[in-house]
Amino acid sequence: MSDKYIQFIANYEDWVSIRKLKIDEATDPKSIMEFLGSLGTSIDSKVEENLRKIIKLEKVDEAIAALDIGKKDTSKALEEVNSRKVGSAIKEITEGLEGLSKPEKKELGQFCKVYAMKKALKQTGIMVDYSEIEIPGMKRIKKKKA
Repeated sequence: MSDKYIQFIANYEDWVSIRKLKIDEATDPKSIMEFLGSLGTSIDSKVEENLRKIIKLEKVDEAIAALDIGKKDTSKALEEVNSRKVGSAIKEITEGLEGLSKPEKKELGQFCKVYAMKKALKQTGIMVDYSEIEIPGMKRIKKKKA
């Protein structure tokens, strides 16, 4: 029987990450879940970081801030992120990109939409990704980032 494992290696600019998890009969699903959750958090932050290099996400941030979304305003967040105000901010920043095809601009717009939705929902107090989960072995890492 071959070894089962999950392996992730990143060596990109300021991001060097080597994560491996060997899976055997003794590996519990919780360990796999925590491993994948921490990996997903790291990947999500790098997606946002690289999107920010292409797109002026400050305009999306401003549009979200102007919505005045507070705790428990979940339905407002969902409605407003799909509103013309946020959509026009996203369209403005993607349409102004030079050298990209229409499908590429659409793709970047979709990345922006996901970014906007996550940001708005976080403002309502909803956990929208695994980075907000307190995994006991990761508390030290989370405190360093804060």
